[in-house]
Amino acid sequence: MAGISYKHFTIGIEEEYMVLDPTTRELKSHEQRIVQEGEKVIKDKVKAEMHQAVVEVGTDICQDIDEAFMDVATLRKTISGIAGDLGLWVGASGTHPFSHWESQLITDHIRYSEIIKELQEAARSNLIFGLHVHVGMESREMAIHIANTARYFLPHVYALSTNSPFWEGRETGYKSYRTKVFDKFPRTGIPDFFESIESYDNYVKLLVKTNCIDNAKKIWWDLRVHPFFNTVEFRICDVPMTVQETITLAALFQGICAKIYKLRKENLNFIIYPRALINENKWRASRYGIEGSMIDFGKETEVNTRVLIYELLDFIDDVAGPLRIRNTINYVHKILEEGTGADRQLKVFEQTQSLTTVVDYIHSQFLMGL
Repeated sequence: MAGISYKHFTIGIEEEYMVLDPTTRELKSHEQRIVQEGEKVIKDKVKAEMHQAVVEVGTDICQDIDEAFMDVATLRKTISGIAGDLGLWVGASGTHPFSHWESQLITDHIRYSEIIKELQEAARSNLIFGLHVHVGMESREMAIHIANTARYFLPHVYALSTNSPFWEGRETGYKSYRTKVFDKFPRTGIPDFFESIESYDNYVKLLVKTNCIDNAKKIWWDLRVHPFFNTVEFRICDVPMTVQETITLAALFQGICAKIYKLRKENLNFIIYPRALINENKWRASRYGIEGSMIDFGKETEVNTRVLIYELLDFIDDVAGPLRIRNTINYVHKILEEGTGADRQLKVFEQTQSLTTVVDYIHSQFLMGL
């Protein structure tokens, strides 16, 4: 349709990496040295996290998916190089295959101390690694409309991201156990529907007023209208093993936002489904990844998850051209063919019966394709 501009759908990506001891393959505190060295090169694009064996990075605001790819690739290469110089490894997986959270050191920072004081063991055990994708919005009113609708597609993209099949040395039976760990936090999971941006803001104000939270960043939903930036932030995914997977998921989220926006501009709406139903698909994605089936609520029937993912690709196809993401989202076919990070971790374990070999594999994939 002529006249629709998608320029404002910028992309920002945050990834959380695990720091590893090359000898034991255990998680290892880097004593913030990776952050200190990283700040010299990439400034504030590297941050400490609650656990000292975690490093978080964030891109600049990227105008398109190619810029985002370059940014994430540079961040991964930089962090990997710094870690190597310090005698450490890095990797990207939603959980570490066998390290125990009890033995991990907590970063000395007032924000983390407050969270641990309030959430106790739920916070201390929250040793997980996620991917957050920010998509720019033209207004907060449009942001809440897009967030309400995009909730339906969260399980589809999440299934493609599943990358945490092991926890504390056990095969969990889940393709993404990370969300099971995170579920212990309050204000997580699929958000509710909000009538308007005002009703969302009033919800936040009420929580602050009643001392549930001190600011809106303590709302940890799978997607949220960001409290400070003009973005919708997608938070459901495990951190992917490779850059190409990360960029593919980011492009899908950007495409979903642009398509909902296009429908709105054409006075069309996508059906809004209740949280309880979307949760059923989220659970299936967490348990089976791309190997199971999900519910098509329109048809009220179970459908092979891969079929629903192909339908998602069809759904966003008409905005893929203007956004210049078609080549990127084509990588979804490769994920469906070769398996998600979880499928590949499980395959390595099946062949070797060794979780240390799984860690070696995760580490080897960190710069794959760069």
